[in-house]
Amino acid sequence: MKLLPLAAAAVLIAASCSNGKNSTTTTEKDDNFITVKNGEFYDGDSVYRYIGTNFWYGPLLASDGSFGNRERLAAELDSLQAIGIDNLRVLAGGDGPDGLASHIEPNLQTAPGVYNDTILRGLDYFIAELEKRGMKAVIYLNNAWEWSGGYSAYLEWAGHGKAVIPSVDGWPAYMDYVKQFVQSDSAKTLAANHVRNIVTRTNSVTGRPYSESPAIMSWQIANEPRAFGEDNKEAFAEWIGETARLIKSLDTNHLVSVGSEGSHGCEEDIELWTRIHSFPEVDYGTIHIWPYNWSWISESTVTDSVAAACRNTDAYIDAHHARLSQIGKPIVLEEFGYPRDGMATPVTGRDNYYSHVFSQVRNTGKIAGVNFWGWGGLAVPAHDTWQHGDDYTGDPAQEPQGLNSVFACDTTTIAIIRAAAKR
Repeated sequence: MKLLPLAAAAVLIAASCSNGKNSTTTTEKDDNFITVKNGEFYDGDSVYRYIGTNFWYGPLLASDGSFGNRERLAAELDSLQAIGIDNLRVLAGGDGPDGLASHIEPNLQTAPGVYNDTILRGLDYFIAELEKRGMKAVIYLNNAWEWSGGYSAYLEWAGHGKAVIPSVDGWPAYMDYVKQFVQSDSAKTLAANHVRNIVTRTNSVTGRPYSESPAIMSWQIANEPRAFGEDNKEAFAEWIGETARLIKSLDTNHLVSVGSEGSHGCEEDIELWTRIHSFPEVDYGTIHIWPYNWSWISESTVTDSVAAACRNTDAYIDAHHARLSQIGKPIVLEEFGYPRDGMATPVTGRDNYYSHVFSQVRNTGKIAGVNFWGWGGLAVPAHDTWQHGDDYTGDPAQEPQGLNSVFACDTTTIAIIRAAAKR
């Protein structure tokens, strides 16, 4: 994939997104917490619906360490604001040792309860920058997948053997390993301790407890938590409920969400998805949609199969909305991605798919917000998969860099996002 140099890309995105305004202008600070009433999000007295993005690496950019880049962070946040995006879904930080294959770095939690202070202060700085701009974040605290540790890191720390890495050991071995998480009291205790440490933290930049930050929309239990087996469903549901109650006991100001993909992440059991979203401590529903990963399209049909992907997307949204509307909670499509044409440079298929998904927020009322995956912005990928020292993109370390990212030079996609956010 050919991408513009960083400086040229910065000029391009500023010109395409500013609409005559300086792209570095910030908004007045918003001290409202997002709430849920009658199946809608509210920001103060106003209904809150949004076009947002996944920006998992934001807190890493905010670090003042060797991997951080606060200049790029400011440019990315200003550019996102300029195109109307004020909701960012981010990872609190990775778990485990640095130097693992297919794993982000540097990690936030390097051992149980042991934190890299430089990265932790990066999370503080990131939240402070969002507060300045009146932006909101959904912060996930765990991960079912290997790229940031999560389940596998806690299992290794709890004595269940060396963590399995899919790119090294294969996916069947990984699934067998991580299915132990919801059955392991010791692993779940370590994860709960991490929740306590982050949710109760006081920001070193602002001096304000995280629990009082208007920049946080929601604490999220995990990125795509799964039971990883039919026999784990009950334990999985119990863990979701326990964690949601724990977060609410620590922070009564902010929403709590699961991070689930929907039925696809619940052993294809929509009843299980409905159950974990019926807990009173879970404030809204989450679903994810991945047409390529779920084989709705193929590498050779990225542009030709958009209509089929849209039909399947609508059916998936409809099925989940029918369940959650009965209990009066909004739904967010907080992850969706679409690859580049031929897995290369053009984005014709993606642009058409994005336009359709954004129309779901505008026209149907079934979706209260979306976060596309993901924002690559000013990054210039140096390798097919992420390597030490490379720019962070929307694609985590185990994925082809740029495949699902929206970069500054993707001007047609940015124009679609900007128009949808404005509407």
